[in-house]
Order: sequence, then C-alpha cells, then structure tokens
Amino acid sequence: MRILLVEDDDLLAQAVARYLTKQNYVVDIAADGEAGWELVNVCNYDLILLDIVLPKLDGISLCRQLRQSGYQMLILLLTAKETKTDKVIGLDAGADDYVVKPFDFQELSARIRALLRRGNTSLPPVLEWGALRLDPSTCEVTYADISLNLTAKEFSLLDLFLRNNQRIFSRSAIVDQLWSAEKDPPEENTIKSHIKSLRQKLKVAGANYDFIETIYGMGYRLKALDHEQSCPKPEPEIDLKQQQILLTAIAQERENFKAKVGSRIAELKLAADALRKGTLDAQLRQKAEQEAHKLAGSLGSFGFPKGSLLANEIEDLFQTQKFISQAKCFYLDKLLMELQRDLEKTPVEQTQNLLLVISNEQQVVEGLIKEAQNHEIQVQIATNLTTARSIISSLNPDIVLLDLDIEKDSLKLITELSQGTLQIPVLVFTNRNNFSDAYGGLRLRLEVARAGGRAFLQKSMPPNEILESVAQVLQQTRINKARIMVVDDDPQTLTVIQQSLEALGLTLKILEDPRYFWDILAEFSPDLLILDVEMPHVNGIELCQVVRNDPYWKFLPVLFLVDNLSADIVEQIFAIGADDCVSKTAKKSQIITRILNCVKRR
Repeated sequence: MRILLVEDDDLLAQAVARYLTKQNYVVDIAADGEAGWELVNVCNYDLILLDIVLPKLDGISLCRQLRQSGYQMLILLLTAKETKTDKVIGLDAGADDYVVKPFDFQELSARIRALLRRGNTSLPPVLEWGALRLDPSTCEVTYADISLNLTAKEFSLLDLFLRNNQRIFSRSAIVDQLWSAEKDPPEENTIKSHIKSLRQKLKVAGANYDFIETIYGMGYRLKALDHEQSCPKPEPEIDLKQQQILLTAIAQERENFKAKVGSRIAELKLAADALRKGTLDAQLRQKAEQEAHKLAGSLGSFGFPKGSLLANEIEDLFQTQKFISQAKCFYLDKLLMELQRDLEKTPVEQTQNLLLVISNEQQVVEGLIKEAQNHEIQVQIATNLTTARSIISSLNPDIVLLDLDIEKDSLKLITELSQGTLQIPVLVFTNRNNFSDAYGGLRLRLEVARAGGRAFLQKSMPPNEILESVAQVLQQTRINKARIMVVDDDPQTLTVIQQSLEALGLTLKILEDPRYFWDILAEFSPDLLILDVEMPHVNGIELCQVVRNDPYWKFLPVLFLVDNLSADIVEQIFAIGADDCVSKTAKKSQIITRILNCVKRR
C-alpha cells in the first residue's frame, strides 16, 4: 500500500514515515501542497495524509483540486486542534476523514487501516490465496498455519500480489508501487532477488516454488489456484511481538525528536531575545510563529501534550499581538522555560490514559478508536482474554472496557483486576439484557457488580457515551493520583491536611513561605491549590489573583482554608475567582470532602 504524506514539519513527517514503513507501507513525503500535487501526477497512491496548513498550496485547496481532477484515492486530513471550521470545509472539499493534531501514532495507524478497509468494500481485512494468509493489521503471514518470516519488501510484494491477484506486474510497475519516489529505483536484479527469496520461503512452508509465477516478457503474478483449496482460518490474536516493535519504534522516534527539537526552541528564544531588545523584525517574527505552530502540532504526538498547549500559547503571542508589552515578554520567557522543562520529563510523566478494549467486534472497536481522540485517551485492542492478559501485564493500562460476550469466563477477569494487586478499574459492555429466570435482567448486572465492575453499558450506546463513562471512571481514579499544593504558615493546619491526604495516597507539596510560591507552582504543577488568607509577606488573596491573571494557571482549582469565615472574607475570596472556602475549625472529614470535591471538578 502506498501513502503520500504532505506535511511541512520535517521532524514529524520523517517520524510518521518511519513508523508507517515499519508496518510495510510505502511512504512518500511532500513538504508543501505544490510538491504533493506533482507527486500525485506521477505516482499512484492508495491514501494521502494531508496537513491543512501548508506552504504554497494549502491542504484544503489541494484536496479540492484532487477531487475536481477526478482523483479518487482516500484523503485523511491532519487538522489543528479546535479548528472545527477547517474540518467541515475539508470534508466538504472531498476528504474522507480527519485526525486532530497532535495525534497518537498508534491511533493514526488504526485510522489508516480502518479507512483503507472502508475505502474498498471488496477488500477483506485478511488477505487469503489458498492456504496463504496475510493479515495487514498485524503484518503476520502464514502458509498452512506455518509462519513466514518476511522482510519488509517481501511482505509488500506479497501484499501487492494478493490485493491484485489477477494482475501481472512488470518490474517497473513493482518499482512504482513499492519504492519511494525520493529514492533511486533499484536495479533489475534487486526485484529478481526479492521474488526469489519470497518463493523460497513459501516453498519451505509447503507451497510450490512457482506460487508466484513468471509470465515471460511481461512480469510476475500469483499462480492460479488449481488444486489449492481455500482454507478459512479463525481471526488470529493480536501479534504482541509486532505490537512491541511498534511501541519501541514510537519510543525511538520520541528520542529522535527530543534530540532535534532544540533548534526550534533556539529559534523561539532568539525571537524572544530580539523582542526584549526591540529588534524583532517581521521575518524573525514569522519564523518564530511557524516554529511554534509546528511544535504545537507535533509535541503531543511525541508524548508532550502539555508542550503542545504551551507552544499554542507562544504561537498566539507572536500571531495576535502586534505590539508585545514588557509584561508579555516576561510571560513569553516563562512559557519557553516551562516548555524546556516539559521536554526534559520522562515518558511516564507524559503518557495519556491508556484504555484497553477487549472485544472482537470490529465495528464497535473502530467507533471507539475514532472517538477516543476527543477524550485524549489512548486505545489498545485485544480480541480475546489471553491476549488481554498479556497486554495488561506488559502495558499496565489505566482502565479496561470488557466485552462480556467475548468469552464465557470473562467475569473472572473483572475479579482479577479489581481485587488483584494492579487494581485496574473495569467497565463492561454487552448485548445481553434480558434473562428467563426470576431476576430478569438483574442477574448479570449483580454478577458484574459483585466482581468489582465499575459500569454496565450496552453496546448499542453511541461511542461518545461509552467513552464518557470511561472518562468519568478515570476521573474518579485520578483523584488518588492528584497533586495538591498547600500554602499556609499554620503548622497545626498543615499537619492535619498532610496526614489526611497522604493517607489517601495523594501527592502533597507544603509551602510555608509564600515568597517562593511562583517557582514551586511551576515546578510542582499541582491539580489543586489550597491557600490560607492571612500569611506574612504575601497573603492568599493576592496569590489567588496572581494565579487567575496567568493564562496558563487561570483554571487551576483554588480552595481557601479560613480562620475567620466572615461574610466580608467570603465575598473577597469568591470575587477573585476561588472555587471554594472552608473554615479551619470545621470537622476534618468535612475539610477532606471539600478538598476531594475540588479535585473531582478539575
């Protein structure tokens, strides 16, 4: 399968191309819309990954131009976050689907597979020719149940023949289909060598040597099935080895990106320095805006979702502010400093919530994968319980969505996860509803609840509603992982809060001197801020004002602990944007409940 990636962010484009190449796609890259148009006119593509914001010719214009010229290949738009207008215009222009930047590599791969399947209804997910079986989603090839260890080019050759099993391919046609346009075409003997090696591997597995036959003077094709009988096989389990290879590839691309992204940060720092000195010209400003835009679209894909948000703010500063005040200059420096810190964090600190979906119903799974991006949830799929247990032990997902109809003993997994050492929350979904016994539809629901299930859902629910339930359970479990910063000079109050919250497994940062507030806030990055009103040097109301005046921290939940809960104090607290306040003399259980309620609302 041949893909054209039209993307002007070279770091992102190269990473995506390498990742897709490991899945045996042939990928060409164009850095602007005009170059993309030229490649389409000389090469045949099954799918185009098309960024919207491009030099020379933007993605929507290119999409419209392709459709008006009669090109029917699939087009998957790469859109900036929250640009709903671009999505609508792009789909109206003829795009088949879209992925929001920054995207998850595995989700992008799944969306490509789903789109390729939908784009050609005659194309089965698993390709078969007699006893030969090729699964594009796992890159697994078997002949009569014997696994074939193929190179990437051998896999691509076999995939090409199976998708076009009546067609004769000349050597030049094979080169056009399987070699990137940017690379020099291989010599004639190279094609022969790949065909010969593929034939030998098929022969070892039990096929005739001329399974791929030579049509002299014309090329190669699959030999017609004379005595070969089609051998339907059950759907294979997810190839965990291939899955691990792809996860390793993502980790490697992340490190490559970190090693090269410094030049972009340097460009932004150069522009910020010129801004402070009053020497920022239009060219340097435009360059900084472009680099920030690319970072905003790519950082999240490499595991830096917070970095994408920071880059978005930096882009907005350069894009919307014709004159940037001295205060804005300081804010820009702060954003750059936080961005630098974010890039130094470990992958564990950056990963999104991982949802394991255990189901073999393809349509349901694809709907969930597509919807998951709106909830910032990464999805992993298992088609049976054996595979699910392997994924759980290796990837330790944050939450599990279990199809109760998949196997008879699926309830056992709920008990294992809810009562075992991992303590992973499990939601179930099913088509089953009514029963003939006296309990009616209640019996199964009781069994799920007793096993420790956190929600009972119907498969008929829309994907967004199912994922809303997932998000709600995740929010409840995130309370135990919340980070709370307390600024108070009262030792007694600090002792009570520290003992109570740490007993719940929450992470605390205690600060008695408010003069160090800003540095600790940026370093600790809390989910909730608890403030005292009366403190030496800087009072809590002033600190809350500082937080609410900052674009990055203005939505941080703030709760006040107050000695004197008078009407005047309460009015001041809520006037500056606090979320709640509670008296220090209240019962300890009441204080903790109010704190946890604030964490839930974050």
